[in-house]
Amino acid sequence: MILNKPSCRIKNPNLVARNSHGQPESVRYEMVNAMLLNEFLKEHRTVQEQQKEIDSLKGELKEQRTLIQKVSAQLEVSKAKPQTAVNNQ
Repeated sequence: MILNKPSCRIKNPNLVARNSHGQPESVRYEMVNAMLLNEFLKEHRTVQEQQKEIDSLKGELKEQRTLIQKVSAQLEVSKAKPQTAVNNQ
């Protein structure tokens, strides 16, 4: 593999082993696993934070549903009561 070809660009320069002239010589594969693990752990933390927020929003939604049902029930009760007008003539 030729490391200086544009199609083989390495995103992290720390993964490239260089010769005494500073030219790319090989890839430091022993570092790839650690880098991938770090990226996975960052993504995993992000997913956990998002799940906490989703759970919180679900709780709020449940509370709002309950309040809407109560208000709807009260509205139905007030509509069901007959309205009588008093005529004092």
